[in-house]
Amino acid sequence: MTSHFTRLMMGASLAAFAVPAFAQDDSIIVTAQKLNQTAVLRGGSVGIFGEKAAQDTPFNIKTYNEALILNQQPQTLGQVLENDPSVRTTLGFGIAGELFVIRGFALSGDDVGFGGLYGIAPRQLVAPELAQSVQVLNGASAFINGAAPGGSGVGGSVNLMPKRAGERDLNRLTVNYTGPGHVGGAFDVSRRFGANGEWGVRINGTARRGDVAIDDEFRSSYVLDGAFDYKSGPLRLALDIVYQRVKVAHQRPKLVIGNVIPAVPGATTNYGQPWQNTTLRDIFGQFRAEYDIADNAMIYAAFGARDGSERGFYQTIRLTDAVTGAATAQGSYIPRTDNNEAATAGLRARLASDLWTHEINFGGSINWLVNRNAFQFYAASPVTTNIFDPVTVPRPDVGTFVGGDINDPFPITRQKLGSLFASDTIGFWNDRVLITAGLRLQRIKSKSYAASATGAIPAGGLTGQYDEDAVTPVLGLVIKPAQGVSLYANRIEGLVPGATAAATADGGSGTLPVSNGGEVLAPFVSTQYEFGGKLSLGKVNASLALFQIDRDIAIYTLDATRPGFLVYGPFGVQRHRGIELSIDAEPVDGLRIIAGGSVIDAKLRRTQGGVNEGNKPTGVPEYMLNANVEWDVPFVPALTLTGRVVNTGKQAANLTNTLSLPNWTRFDLGVRYVTLMGGSPLTLRAGVDNVANKRYWASAFDSFRPDLLQGAPRTFKASASIDF
Repeated sequence: MTSHFTRLMMGASLAAFAVPAFAQDDSIIVTAQKLNQTAVLRGGSVGIFGEKAAQDTPFNIKTYNEALILNQQPQTLGQVLENDPSVRTTLGFGIAGELFVIRGFALSGDDVGFGGLYGIAPRQLVAPELAQSVQVLNGASAFINGAAPGGSGVGGSVNLMPKRAGERDLNRLTVNYTGPGHVGGAFDVSRRFGANGEWGVRINGTARRGDVAIDDEFRSSYVLDGAFDYKSGPLRLALDIVYQRVKVAHQRPKLVIGNVIPAVPGATTNYGQPWQNTTLRDIFGQFRAEYDIADNAMIYAAFGARDGSERGFYQTIRLTDAVTGAATAQGSYIPRTDNNEAATAGLRARLASDLWTHEINFGGSINWLVNRNAFQFYAASPVTTNIFDPVTVPRPDVGTFVGGDINDPFPITRQKLGSLFASDTIGFWNDRVLITAGLRLQRIKSKSYAASATGAIPAGGLTGQYDEDAVTPVLGLVIKPAQGVSLYANRIEGLVPGATAAATADGGSGTLPVSNGGEVLAPFVSTQYEFGGKLSLGKVNASLALFQIDRDIAIYTLDATRPGFLVYGPFGVQRHRGIELSIDAEPVDGLRIIAGGSVIDAKLRRTQGGVNEGNKPTGVPEYMLNANVEWDVPFVPALTLTGRVVNTGKQAANLTNTLSLPNWTRFDLGVRYVTLMGGSPLTLRAGVDNVANKRYWASAFDSFRPDLLQGAPRTFKASASIDF
């Protein structure tokens, strides 16, 4: 099927090339080419500070545009973030959900923002088609965005900006294909109405399903997104409503290993079991209002909510012999629902005199989160398979460990996060010097409930709670010594809710009970220092940052007082020191480059009893390099060639640092061509990710045990979009 489709695309491309130049409207082609240009925008929505140019902020922020998402044809948010040299993507343990590693720290799907609000984006997988842009803020952001409710985001945050109707009418149809059998289509329509275009409507939807490049791995995604906005005079309103349903079946999971890293199986080999599957359904949205109470002052408010449902029969593949590839397959059934709400409101004002300017922000935010889940683990005697020559084994059907009500899950955790914030940015000499100072008082209330009856505590009974508050300050400095040059520094803190100790956890050689299971740890505070510079000269933008982040770490470790048990707690500090460089430029007309790199020196410090003191945490690459190139071929009008290289350095695979993953490099190639069909621009795209079909262990990110994720195999992609 792949070769047939490739021949079909080549035929379509040749037919397009054959259209005489004089038969095409050059202005339409040129406009379409420009709209299709992949780009990184410097700046974006900086939380409570609002929309800011990168030159005016003491933070490192980048925005990947809609054209990049359309051109690269990603199926997940992680595939969009592959463009960032400070971000790598792995999987959460046992599930299909993506986990993003920014500056070496985890960002879970729970803590991805949608329109600036936490807790309302889908938890495991997000369809990138619903975003107009993807913003990445490197570094701690507890003051900027508030505490991340999922307990991650210390190294950075990701924010999805909803689509909006533009000034131009849009009618777009897209068909797409991912080898060997994943096909789909999308539509995107927008209009502005009213005498002055004050009303906007944008409706888009996506449907795709079929097998992807990993043997027999099936994925489907259905998304319907409605965006409505109003802007007239001092008032601006926006409403977003999204439905998303995603299914993943026969997924290749992470591999749990012992004391030896095995050879990498074939690039397409699927050592997962056919009975693994997960179905994710989310309905979410937000309403936002802004009103200019004066020329220099604005009040704003936003409210969002999500109703999420997950039903999954998951699997754990554990290696038992690194030489032969023998492994065991265990299963678990975990139903889950989430009901989350988020709100924020504030006032932003700008004052000015002949000597200085003040930009004042104050307001508050609140999140309510309720998680209902249950679980049932299967197979006391795990069945045997092999990672090099997988064996299909029957789905285990004997429950060995059960918690909660499988048929009607009850609440396991309830959280409420509230905050009040105030900041002032003072500018001198026409804002050539900007000093920012602010405080956010944050309060986190959390309750956890027993999944099963334990002693005097019944199932559903309260097992732990805390009500803690903390002040997270921010200090920032921006100096602009020359046009297009900006130097900056910041000290900012991160704050995440304390995690809840599980009843059982993986002890490296098997599942063990946790002596303090159900205990809720106190919130964790991290501290970041960052210095950097930004350059914007014509078609060249660049940034350089040096940073240090310290945070307490919570891990499961053997309980010295109870043999055979683990204990969960904050047993040390994780310090990351690093340097980041990024550049996007068009050095000559038609040649666009997006590139960058980062180096991270990560170490464990002040560990309990000095265990693993000075060692590297698992899954943090020593360096990361990325480069994207687009070239508009001058001698073939409307043809663009694309390429990307992703290079990731060595990673520790266990806390004792006796195991490590070697560095790896991946190459992607693509082509894009714009022609006319009935007077409308038709864009044809084709690409190959991992051209060499390289087999490699991509990530070892995990907090306790050796846990490997294999990189994706060679993947063919093609699509055609027509705007009419």
